[in-house]
Amino acid sequence: MSTIIYPSPIFGPVKSRRLGLSLGINLLPADGKVCTFDCIYCECGLNSENRPTLPLPTRQDVGLALGHKLRQMAEQGQRPDVLTFAGNGEPTCHPDFAAIIGDAIQLRDRFCPTAKVSVLSNGTQIHRPAVHDALMLVDNNIQKLDTIDPEFINRVDRPTGAYDVNAVVEHLKTFNGHVIIQTMFLCGPDLDNTTPRYVDPWLQAVCDIKPQQVMVYTVDRETPYRSLRKVSRQQLDAIRDKVIAAGIPCTASY
Repeated sequence: MSTIIYPSPIFGPVKSRRLGLSLGINLLPADGKVCTFDCIYCECGLNSENRPTLPLPTRQDVGLALGHKLRQMAEQGQRPDVLTFAGNGEPTCHPDFAAIIGDAIQLRDRFCPTAKVSVLSNGTQIHRPAVHDALMLVDNNIQKLDTIDPEFINRVDRPTGAYDVNAVVEHLKTFNGHVIIQTMFLCGPDLDNTTPRYVDPWLQAVCDIKPQQVMVYTVDRETPYRSLRKVSRQQLDAIRDKVIAAGIPCTASY
């Protein structure tokens, strides 16, 4: 099994299917994975197989490294389209997440004012006021919602702690539209969330959340479970079209 463990605190830039030229910000250790989900499709592998030994990067570590990289890129005439908080797990778990977001926005404004600040999150920490408020400041507040079916969540996303998807949906509503919903569609043995059983209630939840955008995608890299497969382009486009028909902008990345 091939997995990707990202350097910390800065990696890239890399070309993102959904975001353009992305400079990554990893708030987690550089030698392993720390996440409140243990998704069977995660490109970083399973939590149990990639336990870190290094500490989290500090707020100062992140600020210095990000400033250095942005200065270097500016001198080379290169500008990122987006600064993306992602990496080896859930970025909002960092105890200084809110302060680091503020630092990143200041550095963005100084070195690459047209770049967007994005956060890729699984939504497990959005109930925390400091996390919620920080996410309201970023340009792209991208939150995972693969389904609202608890059984599927436990089989595929595999939360490591208590997780109530209905409560998460309610918290997603409190962003008042300042949120992008990101959903993984995939197939495998006795596993397929492209069917009406999953899509219809998911779409209703999306309509209730009223996000600014929805991003649907499918597996693109090797996964910890080799039996997982891409869904077809036709299936993904059909789901995208249902979201658009509901009045919400949606993109599909195959």
